Amino acid sequence: MNFLLIAALVAQVETAPPPPGPPREPHLPTPVERTLKNGLRVIVVQKGDVPLVDARLLIKTGGEADPPNLSGLADMTASLLTKGTKTRSAVQIARGVEALGATLENGAMWDASFVTINVASSNLPKALGYLADVVQNPLFAKDEIERLRAQNLDALQVSMHQPGDLARFVAARVLFGVAPYGHNLGGTPESLPRITQIDILAFHKRYYRPKNSILVFGGDITPENAFALAEKLFGGWSGGPPSSAASPRGTAALHKIVVIDMPEAGQAAVVVTRPGIRRVDPAYSIAQVTNSILGGGYSSRLNEEIRIKRGLSYGAGSAFDLRRDIGPFVASAQTKNESAVQVADLMLGEMKKLTNEPVADVEMGPRKAVLIGNFGRSLESIDSLVSRISFLALYGLSLDEINRYISLIQSVNAPQVEQFATTHLGSDSDVIIVGDAKKFADALKQRFPNAEVIPFAELDLESPTLRKH
Repeated sequence: MNFLLIAALVAQVETAPPPPGPPREPHLPTPVERTLKNGLRVIVVQKGDVPLVDARLLIKTGGEADPPNLSGLADMTASLLTKGTKTRSAVQIARGVEALGATLENGAMWDASFVTINVASSNLPKALGYLADVVQNPLFAKDEIERLRAQNLDALQVSMHQPGDLARFVAARVLFGVAPYGHNLGGTPESLPRITQIDILAFHKRYYRPKNSILVFGGDITPENAFALAEKLFGGWSGGPPSSAASPRGTAALHKIVVIDMPEAGQAAVVVTRPGIRRVDPAYSIAQVTNSILGGGYSSRLNEEIRIKRGLSYGAGSAFDLRRDIGPFVASAQTKNESAVQVADLMLGEMKKLTNEPVADVEMGPRKAVLIGNFGRSLESIDSLVSRISFLALYGLSLDEINRYISLIQSVNAPQVEQFATTHLGSDSDVIIVGDAKKFADALKQRFPNAEVIPFAELDLESPTLRKH
């Protein structure tokens, strides 16, 4: 008996994870900034331990400005920037950037469009010349537009037949309706063919302006050199602030249970969604901790209940998609068709549990440690540091928040989590299931008797009803 008792105690010690150590606040260089005469805001974070520089030009407009019938316009405009300018072809841009040992990336998000270049500090002046050229002088040639359109349509057709991707597309329309956040950032099979060269040129002219932009440097460069380069390459860029775009505000009033019946689906995708918060919300840190507990990683409650305990999915998680206006909260998982309704029920149950059961310190501590560890690792590379600074600037937040992140996370307590969950996770949510409906029809009728089932062949992502007319 004594031997068995000792063995049990040893096993418990071996399997119990060690407590997280005390977090250390980061000591990052203080950003220095200046606004050029044309209105371009320039921010510099000097960090010279590695001879690299990351420069990011952020346009403060993205997919939220897509016209109602032209979803995907911001994404196409940003993607075409590097496909030729008035003085360089797409091949010349690609070869020139490669010859400098640099990487040039571009794209659009919901609230911003961007071009980023990462290069050895000695080659920065030449590399930044490419960035300045593609932002200010894109050609938007018709053959490049058609090539990109075909590529995007092919990719979209693939995504439309992936239950996980399709569930996210449908969730946005269900949650936000006809408001700007309700469409697909990459467009739809109907909208992409409508986008013309005139639309792209007009979007660029309207929004790609210095007073609507932020240029962030990070790495082995002094503020003086950065400001001089910015003045040389961007000082002649002209254009005042753009007229305001459509407001992203608005969510659908009725909470819905929507099933997209895809008979050929080998598995089902389950999404639970509801309005989240803005990035500037004072409860940002509480939201981060709350989500870490609920669905932010392997040891989160959703993954514990759905994957570890029941083996219903390879992984379940959740996130607050933080944007300029209220973005979505999304919990998601993929499972076999027969267990789709059960997974949805488990998600709703775990969300509800956070509203009426205080989180114990033994759970809160490790979940905070995950956030702090991920944050620390994100600061190890220059491009991640520049990205974080860029988003603070984009949303008008203090750049010093990056130095207070750890203390803000550490200060969150269990009553705050419970109150936040009650306010933001406690009421009804939208549920979207994409899969072979006949395999979970009985469970659906029992748990969600008012569910709307839409055959895949009748689905229209552009319609507020999600149905073809």
